[in-house]
Amino acid sequence: MSAREVTDQSFAEDVLASDKPIMVDFWAEWCGPCRAVSPILDQIATEHAEKIDVVKLNVDHNPETAMKYQITSIPTMKVFKGGEVVKTVIGAKPKPALESDLKEFLA
Repeated sequence: MSAREVTDQSFAEDVLASDKPIMVDFWAEWCGPCRAVSPILDQIATEHAEKIDVVKLNVDHNPETAMKYQITSIPTMKVFKGGEVVKTVIGAKPKPALESDLKEFLA
């Protein structure tokens, strides 16, 4: 299962209104580290589907949301819970490091 795309238009409904924690991967097609971390996020989305949702937002196609959340470097992953940012992870990391960063949501 791969992370689904969200857009400026769908962000409020798909992310802010989510009942469970949801991680947004802010990325762009030209970003090498973003492409490197993408399959890892897909694995986390699959393995922890009952605990956390993972979605992707292309910053080039959705500048409003990227600006609103002050995304200055990518990949940036933000975990939202109850419509609020509760965790920010910046940069591509190996899966164990990402799972460690997210342990409070995966437990």
